[in-house]
Amino acid sequence: MDDALKPIPARGRTLGRLGGVIVAAMIIACVGSLPYTFGRAGDVAGSGGARRFEQTRPDHAMLPPSWARHKADERAQVVSIAQKEGRAPRPLLGTDRLGRSIAVRVLAGGGISLAVGFSAAMMAVLIGTLYGTIAGWAGGRIDSVMMRLVDILYGLPYILLVVLLAVAAGGLIDRGNEVGASSAGILAWIGRHREIVNIVTLLIAIGGVSWLTMARVIRGQVLSLKQQPFMEACRAIGVPLPRQFLRHLLPNLLGPIIVYATLTVPSAILSESFLSFLGIGVQEPLPSWGNLAATGLSELNIVRARWWLLVFPCAAIAITLLALNFLGEGLRERFDPKRVK
Repeated sequence: MDDALKPIPARGRTLGRLGGVIVAAMIIACVGSLPYTFGRAGDVAGSGGARRFEQTRPDHAMLPPSWARHKADERAQVVSIAQKEGRAPRPLLGTDRLGRSIAVRVLAGGGISLAVGFSAAMMAVLIGTLYGTIAGWAGGRIDSVMMRLVDILYGLPYILLVVLLAVAAGGLIDRGNEVGASSAGILAWIGRHREIVNIVTLLIAIGGVSWLTMARVIRGQVLSLKQQPFMEACRAIGVPLPRQFLRHLLPNLLGPIIVYATLTVPSAILSESFLSFLGIGVQEPLPSWGNLAATGLSELNIVRARWWLLVFPCAAIAITLLALNFLGEGLRERFDPKRVK
């Protein structure tokens, strides 16, 4: 039997389903909990109505997870809090230096990281598919000019582009703060919504350069497919171009598009985490897996290792990326038009 016509391996199906279940669970846990993690904790004494992910309790600072072993000074801190409040604190994943819950911050940061990753991937897939299809279908000089533009964009330093966008967004935010929150206009709105502006800037920076590889992949597939007999038959009988693309070209492009989309999502999440780790991505007070990992890394030392601050954000990143790769492999096997059920 030809390799292209072999049925989907059972192992590939199993890993794909496992990856899909894990990704769905992460999305439900992180994105579904955003109303809670971003909700106001007005019922907690001393919180001042702050959002739950930024609720600070200095007396609960640096508590390890409730299920982990406590050292002598940590046990004394728990006993002191229990005597003061009448109950012992139960931080499931521990707390940070400001007494903020790591569990709540990991969930809130996961919602932001996943939202940025999926949005950037969808942007890259949409732009790259359209750009590569036009270049491959047109051919000739149009194809050459469009691909040279892609080569030029490839030569631009990715980090430099992000830094320039971050600096420009920071300048707009400063101008908006100078204008004043009570004023009207775009600058005043930007000054009042600094967090939204930072996330949108990061999304544009990641999605604006992630489509380049997608455009090359789709262009190569289109160049190959348009020479196939079924596409020549479509052109010979006068099938309209939109119908050729939607009914004949797109189904054969679906496999590469899905595979690249599932690879772009972890790449975008890694890019966001890396930029936030460097301090030019998602910034405080908003959490993300990247800046949580950066905070945890600063707490590792030879005197006292606050391991829970680093382990849980990094574990969330690793599990999500691995599951997305499993899901991508399963979807590739499922949607490949050369395979049979």
